[in-house]
This record gives sequence, C-alpha cells and structure tokens, in this order.
Amino acid sequence: MKIAIAGAAGRMGRTLIEGILRAGDLELGAAFEAAGHSQAGHDAGEPLGVTCGVRIGADVAAAIGAADCLIDFTRAEATVGNVRACVAARKRAVIGTTGFTPAQKDEIVAAARRIPIVLAPNFAVGVNVAFKLAEVAARILGDAYDVEIVEAHHRHKIDAPSGTALRLGEAVAGALGRDFGSCAVYGREGITGERDPKAIAIHALRGGDIVGEHTVIFAGEGERVEVAVKSGSRATYAMGALRAARWLADRGAGLYDMFDVLGLR
Repeated sequence: MKIAIAGAAGRMGRTLIEGILRAGDLELGAAFEAAGHSQAGHDAGEPLGVTCGVRIGADVAAAIGAADCLIDFTRAEATVGNVRACVAARKRAVIGTTGFTPAQKDEIVAAARRIPIVLAPNFAVGVNVAFKLAEVAARILGDAYDVEIVEAHHRHKIDAPSGTALRLGEAVAGALGRDFGSCAVYGREGITGERDPKAIAIHALRGGDIVGEHTVIFAGEGERVEVAVKSGSRATYAMGALRAARWLADRGAGLYDMFDVLGLR
C-alpha cells in the first residue's frame, strides 16, 4: 500500500515517514507540504538521515494521485482541502487533525459518503483504550462523582482543549446521559460559585515538549478515581495511524474512527 503524507516536514510527518520506511508492507508514495515551504524539493527521508527517493512536493493532487491513502496530521483548513483532493481522486484518508469548525467537520462527513475516512482525535492505541475505560467508569460511578479532565501538550500546539480531551468529555457525557455541549466547562476564573454537579470541566496546559497527557478525574465523597494516559513519543500516534490505513484497505465509503479500527464498539 502506498501512503501520501501531508505536512511531511513537520514533527508528525517525519514520525509517520519513519514508520512507513520501517514497515515491510507499506510504501511512501508521496510527501507534500504547503507551497513555498523550505523543505520543498528535499528528499523526505533527509531529516531522518536516510535517502528514500521521494521528494517533498507542493502539488496536493499529484501527491494524492500517487498513493492509495492519505495520512493527514496538519491544520484544519489544509486538511479540508486535502480531503477534497481525496474525493476527486477516490482515495482513502486517515485524519488526525483537530480543531475543525462545525462547517469543516460537516464537509468531512459529506466526503465520507464518497470515500472511506478514519477520523480520530487521537490514534494512539492506549489513548483509545482510555476512552473506553473512561466511558465504563462514568457508567458505573454515575452522578455521585464530579468529572474534571486535565490535558497537557507542548508549547507549539495551536488548539485548546485538545481533540482528545474533548473526545474524553463526550465519552463521559454519553455514558452519563448528558449533552456535552451543554455541560462542558472550560477552565475557571473569578467567583464561580458552587460547582454544578452536572458539569464536565476541561483544563488545558501548554508548555515545553510535552507530547500529550490526559487525565479524567472522577471525584467522589471519600475517594477519587483517575483514568490517565501519558504519551512519551509521537510514534504511538504514527503506529495507530498506519494501523488505521491498513484497516481501511478493504472498507467502503464511510466515516470511521479508532473504535472501529480496534473493535472497541
């Protein structure tokens, strides 16, 4: 299977390329960046100290046409354009970008009626297990426990809270029979009054080179239950994304996520 990597010169792009080059069943079909990027024209393996024979380009249509599946961990506006190119070329897509507006998300949902897409806020297998564990814990603990979610990422992350934290909140809210949009609280300041027992609060930390840490705290009377996952390397995200690309190989059009890939439904 040939893979096209969007944002090939970025941190995740390099990690994905390294994973592909090490895999025996995958091939780097194309790598691309935004027009005018300083790495345009360079070998995609150069940052890894190897020569892979694929040069970083800027022609999205050509890159996607040279591959079977796109993997995209870039920015929302760029991802939407890349998905349009996938639809035009009838190619599969694995999307790890977060921070979509409702309109952008709707466009991806519409695209999935024509091509297979795996869209997930986090592709690490352990994180997806944490989604499931948080859901189970919420269902068992119920309304007697207050829920707070804390996430931490590196200083370069441009959106907050993380897509993973939002997905954790949605999982907990669903298990508790709450509407997440109505009960979500994002940080606190000033005289806030007594805590709303139905609230699900999310707090975002940014600093240094933190890859990604998420903790769901269920605080009850006399005890506290925590579901936590800490990522020490982007390789966990890359390996999950490559696993999703393989899984998509024999799937029809539709919008899937990592629960589908891992059989966690």
